[in-house]
Amino acid sequence: MPGSRRSPLLLAGLLATAGAAHFTRPRQFDAIVPSALPGTPRAWTYASGAVELALAAGLALPKTRKAAAVASAAFFVGVFPANVKMAVDWRDRPAPQKAAALGRLPLQLPLVLWARNIAKNGEGRA
Repeated sequence: MPGSRRSPLLLAGLLATAGAAHFTRPRQFDAIVPSALPGTPRAWTYASGAVELALAAGLALPKTRKAAAVASAAFFVGVFPANVKMAVDWRDRPAPQKAAALGRLPLQLPLVLWARNIAKNGEGRA
């Protein structure tokens, strides 16, 4: 549905749901924070959840949509290492979990393109 009038709001909903999950189920996100990052995994979990909520709010408002869409595309690129870590860490898990972890990897590209499309075409749409 990228390109439709609802597209920015759908991406906002996706980000809001994911952002809220960082606060309601933080342990699952703590586990995929790359150990090379400074600080605690929980701090990164909460920070990334807050960013997702802020991006969702920005996408929902026409005046901030373009900037939020550009920032969303950058965010999706930035969290890719966590998805790679999850795929590596879950390589010995049961097939459904392994498939879910591997499935997240190619999903990042459509998310980046979706956000980029909103930045290009979605400014000012409700």
